[in-house]
Amino acid sequence: MRVDLFDFHLPEERIALRPAEPRDSARLLVVRPHGAPALEDRRVRDLPDILRAGDALVVNDTKVIPARLKGVRVRGEAVARIEATLHKRESEDSWRAFVRPAKKLNVGERIRFGEASESAACLLGSLDAEVIEKGAEGEVLLRFAFAGAALDEAIARTGEMPLPPYIASKRAQDANDSADYQTLFAQEPGAVAAPTAGLHYTPELVAALEGRGVKIVKVTLHVGAGTFLPVKAEDTRDHRMHAEYGVVTHAAADALNAARAGGGRIVCTGTTTLRILESVTDEAGVVHAKACDTSIFITPGYRFRAADVLLTNFHLPRSTLFMLVSAFSGLETMQAAYAHAIAEGYRFYSYGDACLLMRADASPP
Repeated sequence: MRVDLFDFHLPEERIALRPAEPRDSARLLVVRPHGAPALEDRRVRDLPDILRAGDALVVNDTKVIPARLKGVRVRGEAVARIEATLHKRESEDSWRAFVRPAKKLNVGERIRFGEASESAACLLGSLDAEVIEKGAEGEVLLRFAFAGAALDEAIARTGEMPLPPYIASKRAQDANDSADYQTLFAQEPGAVAAPTAGLHYTPELVAALEGRGVKIVKVTLHVGAGTFLPVKAEDTRDHRMHAEYGVVTHAAADALNAARAGGGRIVCTGTTTLRILESVTDEAGVVHAKACDTSIFITPGYRFRAADVLLTNFHLPRSTLFMLVSAFSGLETMQAAYAHAIAEGYRFYSYGDACLLMRADASPP
C-alpha cells in the first residue's frame, strides 16, 4: 500500500509533553467500526464499565532502561562527540544501537561513554565500546568492555532515559520522567522505549478491572528504538521492521486460551502486546508459549489471530503504528477517529490520551 494513505495533519499543540495526572484520568476514545455510537468520548478510568467479565487484559511487563548514552570517539587528535540509543541486545556484551553522527564512526573504532571533562580525554565512570558492524540509518553493533550484570549496571550509571524525540526536542528531561516513562507493570529490564498504552494504568484501575472479572495477563516485548524510525519508503512493502525480543510464558498462553474458550475477549494493551501475541498465535487462534524475536509488520489486509480489542495511544502520521491500527479497525474508521480526536483536543503520542479499538472483522458485541 502507498505510505501516503496513512498521512494526516497533526497540530504541534496536540503533542503531549507530560502525562495526565492521575494517569487513568486520560481521555479515551472508544472506536467501533460497526454499531453505534461509532465514536464515544470516555476516560481511561471507565474501562471497567466497558470491558466484560471473562475478558483477558494483556499488559507488557517490560522495563525501560536508560538506553541513551553520550560519549566521545577519539581518533588521534580528532575528537567527536557521539550519542547512541541502544535498541536491541545481541549478547552478554553487545547491543545494536542507533548513533549520531554515524558518519564519524568506522568499524573497529572505540567510543567512551560517560561524564566527560573539558578536554573530553579524561572520563569518570566511563563505559567503553567498540564498533563491530555498521548498517543503514545510523545503526551499529557495539561490543562493550563489560558483560552481563556488570554491563547492565554500567548502562544504568551512565545512560539517560530515552524519551521519544518528539518530547525530547521540546523540553529538557527531568527527574519526573524516570517514573512517568515506566508503566505500573514494569518488571523485566530491556526496553528502550515505553509500551505507552500501559502508562495509563493505576493500582485503583487495576483493582476495579479485576473486581469486574477481567483477568490481567502479563507478556513481555522489549520495545526497541526502531519504533521511532520514520517510514521512508513510498510503499509499505519496501519498509523493514527492526526485530524486538518477546516472551509469552506457558502461564500466559494458558490464561489467554482459557479466556477465549470461555467466551472472553483478548484485550491488548498497546501495539507491543498485540505484536508479540500475533507472532506466537497459530491459524486456529491458539496462543503458544514462546520466547522469540519478532519483526512482524501489520498493515491493512492482515488477518488477526489473537487480539479482539486494542487499547492504544494516538500515533504519528505515516508510522507503522498508525498502519497497524488501520489494519485493526479499518483505514477510513481510523482516519475519522483521528480527525475527531484532533478536533476535540485529544493529546497525542507517548504521554497522550488513548483510544479503545474494536476489531473491524469481529462480530458486534
